[in-house]
Amino acid sequence: MSQPRLLSVLAFAAACVLSACASTTFSDSWKAPEQPPLDPRGQKVAAVFISMDEGTRRAAEDELVRRLNEHGATGVASYLLVPGEDLRNQERVRERLLDAGVDGVVSLRIIDEKQKITVSYGNLGPAFGYYNWRFSDYWDYGWDTPYAPAEVTTTTILRIETLLYSIKRDTLLWAGTSRTSNPSRVTRLVEEVAHAAARQMTKQGLLLASEGDHLGI
Repeated sequence: MSQPRLLSVLAFAAACVLSACASTTFSDSWKAPEQPPLDPRGQKVAAVFISMDEGTRRAAEDELVRRLNEHGATGVASYLLVPGEDLRNQERVRERLLDAGVDGVVSLRIIDEKQKITVSYGNLGPAFGYYNWRFSDYWDYGWDTPYAPAEVTTTTILRIETLLYSIKRDTLLWAGTSRTSNPSRVTRLVEEVAHAAARQMTKQGLLLASEGDHLGI
């Protein structure tokens, strides 16, 4: 499938608010050597979200399909093409995708989850040293430094792997690892990752504005 489009697609809409990917950043990425930009328009792209939770998988794939369609590709959720009993049969999966006319695959997988705990301590003034102050001095000091309890904040950080494959060539076109903080729901997670991935691919020359030199997946 055309990569630039695929990524535009992945971009979940470069038209998506920039703030959408405010909490998602890519730590590393790789592009197939000498791979020219691709154009997803008119290409059939399977959306894959690897998860043992079927509800989560379906919601994520449906969201990715919406983003792909917005950029001209024909997105299709993998759960519609690959039944549960075939998921671990790679040969059967590829056969089903090819039979369905799929050109490329966008795959997302959560590879790590960590929690970061931040403690912000309140006002803890000195217990001694001001007892010989005048009342007027102490009064101002006391109300300027009242006790405030510590605040504990927990941040959930997910690492996500994003892969773009050409099914017909059975070739990896692009790979990246990103980090997202406190995603509110799986659809927002997919949106953020896709948007950030598109930006990353643009930086690497995989997504270009030029329409002259596109290569199909």
